[in-house]
Amino acid sequence: MKNMTLKNIAEAVKGVLHTEALPDTCEVDMTERCAVGVVIDSRKVEQGCIFIATRGEHVDGHSFIDQVFDAGALGVICERAPEDPRGAYILVEDSFQALKDAAEYYRRQLDIRVVGITGSVGKTSTKEFVASVLSKGFRVLKTEGNHNNEVGLPLTVLQIREDCEIAVLEMGISDFGEMHRLSRIARPDVCLITNIGQCHLENLGTRDGILRAKSEIFDFMQEGGQICLNGDDDKLNTIREVRGSVPVFFGSGSGCAVCAESCENRGLMGSRARIHIGGALAQSGADIVFTAEIPLPGEHMLYNALAATTVGVLFGLGAQQIQAGIRDVEAVGGRSHVIRTDRLTLIDDCYNANPVSVKAAIDLLHITDIPDVTDARGRARKTAILGDMFELGADEAALHREVGIYAAQKDIDVVICVGRLCRDMYDGARSVENTTVKAYYYESKEALFADIGAIVRDGDIVLVKASHGMHFEDIITMLT
Repeated sequence: MKNMTLKNIAEAVKGVLHTEALPDTCEVDMTERCAVGVVIDSRKVEQGCIFIATRGEHVDGHSFIDQVFDAGALGVICERAPEDPRGAYILVEDSFQALKDAAEYYRRQLDIRVVGITGSVGKTSTKEFVASVLSKGFRVLKTEGNHNNEVGLPLTVLQIREDCEIAVLEMGISDFGEMHRLSRIARPDVCLITNIGQCHLENLGTRDGILRAKSEIFDFMQEGGQICLNGDDDKLNTIREVRGSVPVFFGSGSGCAVCAESCENRGLMGSRARIHIGGALAQSGADIVFTAEIPLPGEHMLYNALAATTVGVLFGLGAQQIQAGIRDVEAVGGRSHVIRTDRLTLIDDCYNANPVSVKAAIDLLHITDIPDVTDARGRARKTAILGDMFELGADEAALHREVGIYAAQKDIDVVICVGRLCRDMYDGARSVENTTVKAYYYESKEALFADIGAIVRDGDIVLVKASHGMHFEDIITMLT
């Protein structure tokens, strides 16, 4: 890790370096040796690593300091001095702040370009599309899983190595000021915002508040950085210029530099679209049109493909490389991930939820069909298992009811509403006249488990979606 010596790290994290436990006979000054990695999980420590001891809700990393020295740690960052230190350690006031400070320092040592991705919905899927496209021309590191917050993002930055050319970083927030701090660490060269939806309204108040909070990503954008925005979003398309950078828009509107001329929805097989790149953006100066095979299901995946196309063009990739990157993208568990068992077809979209993403998932279920599987209505039966959506603020009851109404109007056969907030979703579904939907309500997953075998039938297409805190992966496990 370039310049990541104990001395430099101690200065970066505003800590005090203690070396009294280092042997006097050591031929090499250990404080000048660069670390091979920085981790907060003692199980991931290897020879030459720096371990940051953090205090968690259930586990205190300080308990593992002796263990990490046994594993060959170069040094430890900690909030309290070890009773019997067995190596160098850096004493700090706040280990989590030290993690962010170390990542910020390390980012500045790297000659690498960064794509920062944020938005209310679709950050992770968009990240996967962008990384897949860029990998056709560059060595790419991307955020793994959902490590997009003030712990996950610095850990991802600290995983970058000098042979990496581009880092694709997902950046998630729930309150004002968080994106400012993430941007300070990431220093993005390209800022991409997917949309402004109804997430974290409890803290951010309104969609205008969400726009303001997400726009903090521009605070530490690199000089000459570029901005990619969803031109179909009514909030994002009001942005005209940021620090001299004019946004590049993608979407379906006439003002979008990258747009889809047509899209064929193929259900669970994904979609096929003709993507048009305006000549002003294309390096050739002439318009470019190509057909993209989008392997992941859902109309919203088209926007991910358009976003990835935009970034690919900005980095100088050709149509064939972008085409291949879109074609090769893979689903992430919990996000429109299709699972087929011998009894059911599951749409595992249980990682997170808000009104926009739940409606998009219902749309996918609505248009999905399985050949040769029919019930009395001449098609596969469609079942939605939906759970509470968190952090919606004062309008949470109305927003849950609205989703229930939407599901009943979309010709879904069975809607199972689970969770305290979902009582309003259930009432919404039941309020729709002239619908054949069967609605069920359960206050908890455990209550549902007692009946689920009688409700879900062989041959069903089953959507499972809720906020992450509902842990609906347990339902996926049960059904598989």
